[in-house]
Amino acid sequence: MVLLVHPNGSKYWRLRYRFGGKEKMLALGKYPEVSLADARARRDEARKLLANGVDSSENKKAVKVEQEQEAITFEVVAIEWHASNQKWSESHSDRVLKNLEDNLFAAIGKRNIAELKTRDLLVPIKAVESSGRLEVAARLQQRTTAIMRFAVQSGLIDYNPAQEIAGAVATAKRKHRAALELNRIPELLHRIDHYSGRPLTRLAVELTLLVFIRSSELRFARWTEVDFETAMWTIPGEREPLEGVKHSQRGSKMKTPHLVPLSRQALAILEKIKSMNGNRELIFVGDHDPRKPLSENTVNKALRVMGYDTKKEVCGHGFRAMACSSLIESGLWSRDAVERQMSHQERSSVRAVYIHKAEHLGERRLMLQWWADYLDANREKGVSPFDFAKLSTG
Repeated sequence: MVLLVHPNGSKYWRLRYRFGGKEKMLALGKYPEVSLADARARRDEARKLLANGVDSSENKKAVKVEQEQEAITFEVVAIEWHASNQKWSESHSDRVLKNLEDNLFAAIGKRNIAELKTRDLLVPIKAVESSGRLEVAARLQQRTTAIMRFAVQSGLIDYNPAQEIAGAVATAKRKHRAALELNRIPELLHRIDHYSGRPLTRLAVELTLLVFIRSSELRFARWTEVDFETAMWTIPGEREPLEGVKHSQRGSKMKTPHLVPLSRQALAILEKIKSMNGNRELIFVGDHDPRKPLSENTVNKALRVMGYDTKKEVCGHGFRAMACSSLIESGLWSRDAVERQMSHQERSSVRAVYIHKAEHLGERRLMLQWWADYLDANREKGVSPFDFAKLSTG
């Protein structure tokens, strides 16, 4: 054993030995971090290995590999997987990471990725399920499967144990929002027309019915999104956040630009609103502060003032179901055009690509104008979508 002194003054313990007819050198540590006594103890351990026919330097490499493998934990891989999803918006990325930190890392974050079995992965997910947060549990299942798939693709494990979780987690019952029967549309229109509250609120309810977009898509809308010349409203995938306004960065739910062709009636409403607050950034400004949007509950509150139970009869989101039912019942429009305008997530990736590329924009323009005209017809007297379709095409 020798103490090797480098030109810069640093000192290292080394052990010279022969193995397999070759002279080799084993590093025992740096002095003074490793004392003489410690260096001698390491030397003696190396000599024992050599006496048993084990090359000390090769053994040290193997130990180092084992230690490195032990350092590859579920949390390390999960963070690498998270960082690889660069197409996510910043807000979505933050939510995903917090979801992992809150529900998975404490339970299995420090575990070696290669040692995790299906039952290990299932424990924290089942804990969330038991708390009644079924949607969170379902998302955790999806993300755990994706993380372990990433580990397979990275060569860290050979098999994805999360695949066996499928079916083990209860699914949340889908909430169906309250929507009126179509034969009650004349009654709804009468109540909207005679609403005596804030004019901007009435216009918001009317426009929601005409374009059937989601609440956040409407509330956080900016004038820059509306092109009056082409009669098109382009809802971006993500918006510039408003200072102090929670979730104001939300754009279309599908995170990609959503095109909303504007009927003559929708354009007329937007023109009215523009005459009221066209100098503002937001289309629908709040009651008390024009820099803030309408309250999240504005449309539903107005419907309650009109006499509706928004949990059992109709809510703002229910306008989407009413429009969808009417368009399908009319028999005039393709399923692709309706689905694209509803901005639904298409489950089939092949079909999704087709719909995205086709857009069906010409058909959708005609469709939204037909819907606006159908609503106007119901102001006179009740007419079904099927009967109005016959009238409008006959």
